[in-house]
Amino acid sequence: MTDTASRPALDLDAIARPGGALAMVAMDQRESLRHMFDLAGAGRPADDVLVRFKLEVAEALGPLASGFLIDRHYGFEAVRDTLPSGTGLILAADELTQEDGGPVEETALDQVVLDDLDLAGVSALKLLVIWRRDALREQRVRLVERFVAECRARGVLSVLEPVVRATPAELSDGTWDLDVAIREAAAELSPSGQSLYKVQVPLSGTGDARAQREESERLNAAITGPWVVLSQGVDRPAFLPAVEAACRAGASGFLAGRALWSDVVGRDDVPTALRELSVPRLEALIDVVDREARPWREA
Repeated sequence: MTDTASRPALDLDAIARPGGALAMVAMDQRESLRHMFDLAGAGRPADDVLVRFKLEVAEALGPLASGFLIDRHYGFEAVRDTLPSGTGLILAADELTQEDGGPVEETALDQVVLDDLDLAGVSALKLLVIWRRDALREQRVRLVERFVAECRARGVLSVLEPVVRATPAELSDGTWDLDVAIREAAAELSPSGQSLYKVQVPLSGTGDARAQREESERLNAAITGPWVVLSQGVDRPAFLPAVEAACRAGASGFLAGRALWSDVVGRDDVPTALRELSVPRLEALIDVVDREARPWREA
């Protein structure tokens, strides 16, 4: 376990841009990334291929990002050594229950991260929580509260990422509403004291600018504390306007992976593709958050 007794207390400036906006890159995908290689026609990659891809993303996008999220399984130490000092390192602390090629079904705290890893250089830990209207709701609240307490004890920030899912009954009876569930989860979980709330994009990035703004404002009213949007489930071209709408409604930025690099997976020349495709996307998003995001201290 890392000795954190002498670690200085952190705030979100550790993973923020100078003006207080957050422009962060997610690279903590595990088996889902392996499946993406398969879908791209590159076959099932070995572990070293995943590590190399994550490191190449860190080399290309890390110097631009205010924060960079990585998992402990594939490339943590290499990425930690690669990122510039101005980019805050975020480490995934979630243990995933996931079938091969399928979505994450449940999560728990990763005790290896909490008890065994050297957290030197780590600014924040991140926990993914799968939220449903089922019998485990109270258990998930307790999980979030424990996560926040563990982060405080270790002197690191806590990034909470609830992702909502329908129950079989909601799907069968037609009562499922994704955006209502996102707001309900936010109202239930965000008062837990996390440093940052990472949330799904309203309307999955669809709708015109007015619809996006109105739904983002409803979401902002449900969230306690600073928040950012993630990019999973959003078409790449729709992500930038969705970030703009969310920031105008009160978001402090984004923590995104697929919107930046998903079409680079499986390419022969990853560094060139990252330079030509992903870097301009990240630069454009940074321009948006610098202009529109609510600085985290004002949330």
